[in-house]
Amino acid sequence: FSEATVPKITIITRKAYGGAYDVMSSKHIGADVNYAYPTAEIAVMGAEGAVNIIFKNTMNESNREEIVENYRKTFANPYKAAELGYIDEIIYPKQTRFKLIQALEMTQNKTQSNPPKKHGNIPL
Repeated sequence: FSEATVPKITIITRKAYGGAYDVMSSKHIGADVNYAYPTAEIAVMGAEGAVNIIFKNTMNESNREEIVENYRKTFANPYKAAELGYIDEIIYPKQTRFKLIQALEMTQNKTQSNPPKKHGNIPL
């Protein structure tokens, strides 16, 4: 994704965690437009895994679900990602077509070129 010279538009529909999120056309590697649905979870890791690590010593089975839900609402949501600038806009699924058209129109004159290389592909 990072070497592509075409418009890079991303819509996060569900879960975007950690390094996988970073390398799949995120703002961190130069995506042009990033949208997310309100149901998206964007975080370093899933809420349950994060809670197991962070609250390992203070959590018990009776309050585990409450802590997981609180973590999810506080950190693993598109609103936090938008606040930090990782998402351009939170859209509803019914807006998808319109927003994609809008993003393509916005980036239609994008010009970007990579420096000439001996080999045209990144090593995979």
